[in-house]
Amino acid sequence: MTECRSQDSLPFLRAWAADPGRVGAIMPSGPALAELITSEISASTGPIVELGPGTGVFTQALIQRGVAESDLTLIETAPDFADLLRARFPRARVLQIDAGKLPVHRLYDEAPVGAIVSGLPLLNMGPRKIMAILSGAFSYARPRAAFYQFTYGPRCPVPRFLLDRLDLKAKFIGRAFFNMPPAAVYRITAPTSARASSPRRMLIDA
Repeated sequence: MTECRSQDSLPFLRAWAADPGRVGAIMPSGPALAELITSEISASTGPIVELGPGTGVFTQALIQRGVAESDLTLIETAPDFADLLRARFPRARVLQIDAGKLPVHRLYDEAPVGAIVSGLPLLNMGPRKIMAILSGAFSYARPRAAFYQFTYGPRCPVPRFLLDRLDLKAKFIGRAFFNMPPAAVYRITAPTSARASSPRRMLIDA
């Protein structure tokens, strides 16, 4: 993992320099953050959607936790990162699409996803974009599925009014102090009684 992260530093820095708003950091996430954001996921979680995997640090951590590579759908807009992910994880499904338009691409026919892991820089995005991402992700999530998001900020990167509008709850699950910079991880969930309708309806209404 350390070797891969060292090799990834230069392309990651190039991507950040080209579009800081899209990448959100000048270095790949470290192993401490990867371990924390995947800590509640196991082989039994089922299909996983990863948003903004970049160079695949979280992807590798998921595989190390027993998630089958073929159960991973990786959503990456940057063509250089998407190519790298296809080479590193040939059995995963890598899609070069906008995470804000997930339902348009019909990732799944139903809602089998057990967890969504997000490396997206939500702090760089507007409320409408964040709402589209969450709505789209939860439209594929089965009951009790969780959306895991990290942030370098002092609080959950999803504003309270958006959580309320989408009927979602955010819970702080830990801080990776040894990441550079330190990062916090939040688990975002929907009430099982509302999961199937609320996020999908808000996407249509937005």
